[in-house]
Amino acid sequence: MPRPLAHDPSLAPTRDVWTVSRLNRETKAVLEGSFPSLWLQGELSSLAQPASGHLYFVLKDAHAQVRAAMFRPRRLLLRFRPANGQQVLIRARVTLYDARGEFQLLVEHMEPTGDGAWWLELERLKQRLAADGLFREDAKRPLPTFPRQIGLITSPSGAAIRDLLTVLARRFRALPAVIYPVQVQGDGAAESIVRALTLAATRGECDLLILARGGGSAEDLMAFNDERVVRAIRSTPQPVVTGIGHEIDVTLADLAADQRAATPSAAAELASPSAPDLIQRIALLRRRLRIAGRRRWVEAGQRLAASARHLRLLHPMARLQSRAQTLDDLERRLQMATWSRIDEARRRLGGAAASLQAKHPGQRLRALGYRTQSLRGRLDRIPERMIKARQTRVAAAVRGLEALSPLATLGRGFALVSRVSDGQLIRASEEAAPGTHIRIQLAVGRLIARVDEVDDSSQAGEPGRPSAAIESHGAA
Repeated sequence: MPRPLAHDPSLAPTRDVWTVSRLNRETKAVLEGSFPSLWLQGELSSLAQPASGHLYFVLKDAHAQVRAAMFRPRRLLLRFRPANGQQVLIRARVTLYDARGEFQLLVEHMEPTGDGAWWLELERLKQRLAADGLFREDAKRPLPTFPRQIGLITSPSGAAIRDLLTVLARRFRALPAVIYPVQVQGDGAAESIVRALTLAATRGECDLLILARGGGSAEDLMAFNDERVVRAIRSTPQPVVTGIGHEIDVTLADLAADQRAATPSAAAELASPSAPDLIQRIALLRRRLRIAGRRRWVEAGQRLAASARHLRLLHPMARLQSRAQTLDDLERRLQMATWSRIDEARRRLGGAAASLQAKHPGQRLRALGYRTQSLRGRLDRIPERMIKARQTRVAAAVRGLEALSPLATLGRGFALVSRVSDGQLIRASEEAAPGTHIRIQLAVGRLIARVDEVDDSSQAGEPGRPSAAIESHGAA
């Protein structure tokens, strides 16, 4: 049995191993290069719009579905708001989202189909008419409070005309109405409405128009969304009230009208005055008129009474009485002023007399005499006070001299010792040698003596102080 050959890596075939990323990139290139931009129709599902502004959804039909993405720059060009379940027509490129390997469409354009396209076209027309100012609130005309005649623009065979006439008869039977029969749906309805509006404007027999029809589908109301009808409503000189369809139906004609009512019956109530309300208002005005008449009567009586008082005040006798009273008042004021002047003169005279009496020479002499006596008494007391003051001062000086005099010290037993030769005071024993003649001054008298001996010992308990033995020769 032959032995198997050993495995030789060099003999193995070369393998081209792809990564997943490479596979997805190649597949994406093949898809984008193989398919041109395609138009597809389907239903929107799983609609999502993250914060980035991109749009992600699934486009499906009855048997299949495909993922799709619409980036923000393309989404901003949309003229409608996409919603789940909506049928749309898109133009897209086939591609692959290589990060997840998902087959998808890159949407470049999207528009609704079927009913959606019709509503989109209606919205565009609405925006264009609004830009032309046909829906401006400040351009709407007020309705007349009491119209002379109302024009009814509606179908003569529909339920709307019966509702209009019933409401008008109930609210105000005397109000006349002119019917302008028109076709309200189908081909030629818009032209019929425009002709009726033009005819009513030309004839000018009505000062208020009601454009009405009963309920119906969106297709039935198409004539009231026609641009010609909208412009005819705004060009009509009379105010126009619309009552089209049901409450939820709002057409472009409703937006252009001066007033919009939910139904034809509501339009008739809005356009016509109410007879019961008018009767009640007339009764209220009658009461207000009676009240105002009574108030005016009372005010006129008050003005008449005021005028009578004013005439009485302007009467000549009244003016004479007033002048007489004024004269009496002036007389009293004159008397009071005279007596006041007299009293003032008396006070001034009394003051002058008192001042003159004070300045009389006798008064001056008496005052000078009193002053002379006072000065004489003071002069008599001055020498005595001066002597006593001088004595007091001398006694104080004597006491001071006695306190400072050496004699006072001598009187206490002390003496002054001096050398006879030069008169110098001796304060220590060494200043007087034996044989020195000394003079001793006592409190009374003096002694002349000679020093016989000098004792250097201390006296009076003071050691080390010399003393002298004195021999007296006599007294001086």
